[in-house]
Amino acid sequence: MTLMPIFWEWAEFALRWLHVITAIAWIGSSFYFIALDLGLRPSSDRRQGVSGEEWQVHGGGFYFIQKYMVAPARMPSDLIWFKWESYSTWLTGFALMAVVYYLGSELYLVDPNVLEMSSGMAIAISVASLAFGWIAYNTICKLMLGKDDTWLMVILYVILVAMAWGYTQVFSGRAAFLHLGAFTATVMSANVFFIIIPNQKVVVEDLKAGRTPDPKYGKIAKQRSTHNNYLTLPVIFMMLSNHYPLAFAAKYNWIIAALVFLMGVTIRHFFNTMHKRGGMLWWTWGLTVGLFLAVMWLSTAGIYMQDEGEDEAALGPVAQRFASAAGFEEVHDIVTTNCSMCHSREPYWEGMASPPKGVRLETTQEVATMAKEIWLQAGVTHAMPPAGSYMALDDESRAAIRKWYEAGLEG
Repeated sequence: MTLMPIFWEWAEFALRWLHVITAIAWIGSSFYFIALDLGLRPSSDRRQGVSGEEWQVHGGGFYFIQKYMVAPARMPSDLIWFKWESYSTWLTGFALMAVVYYLGSELYLVDPNVLEMSSGMAIAISVASLAFGWIAYNTICKLMLGKDDTWLMVILYVILVAMAWGYTQVFSGRAAFLHLGAFTATVMSANVFFIIIPNQKVVVEDLKAGRTPDPKYGKIAKQRSTHNNYLTLPVIFMMLSNHYPLAFAAKYNWIIAALVFLMGVTIRHFFNTMHKRGGMLWWTWGLTVGLFLAVMWLSTAGIYMQDEGEDEAALGPVAQRFASAAGFEEVHDIVTTNCSMCHSREPYWEGMASPPKGVRLETTQEVATMAKEIWLQAGVTHAMPPAGSYMALDDESRAAIRKWYEAGLEG
């Protein structure tokens, strides 16, 4: 019976690896083309339709690149489309979210201290919010078409902040940050799937039919690509945040998320201006550092922790099964004796400000809820406690953890 949890653990690892690989490909190509587009200079030979060109060197070779304002007079037969990087990133990301947060909803998605609800309801809210994100964003972009793009970005920022607050009122802090990243990434990938690629296909079909392409399709695609460019860095932060409880488990985590989106703008503005040969706007880094210091301060302004006088939340069905399994009392003693030094509301380990990954292992609820992680980290492997610590578990204790977890599975 323990083979299935091990299978899903490796499935999660494989999906995460694939997700990172595809994300690197997508982000890399996106950043490259934005930098290329901003760095183009007027064409030296002024050929009809060529709006800019640039010489580049890489890997021992020289490259001469030209950009057509609308499209070349003749469509090349070997045209390369940059789209699968985006699609693959979103598909692997959603699959990873399903494996980790949907199948493990009781552990990672639902937090009874935030909002009591069933796993099915939480998953439904998750999926609906991603769909809502694209519909709202796309509708606003169409309504604001041809108007001041700065105001459009301000409106979109307000939506992101509102979603950050909303997610923290529904899901666990860890899931809230992950969903904010997924919300933004869905908008970005949908931009490619529904707008950028279809617009480029319209231009290609017009060329094949001998018609002059309408330049509006290229302008719209460029607008959406620019939006993606400014959203990329905050998405990466959200995806990495699950390793740092000072970000996702802070009392004002939604404000932290709001400031992270601003840092994404300041950082990208520096590089975009530099690539455009507009100089080095060093003040943007000063502003970024200021925002990051504000994030650090907010992270210490309060943690989502159970008050001393607060009743312990009721056990979910999975946690109840493990709390009732044979050997739980022994394992509870093992865990609280050897793990709570770090995994507690106020860690006793010197230099540790918060429990690693926000995991607390003090109460019956906490130990029973984290059964699978305890089994993997301290029963199957020797990952925990950390090597070299004086809280090292002996083989008998690890065997007791395995026996208890297997009893819980049988139950």
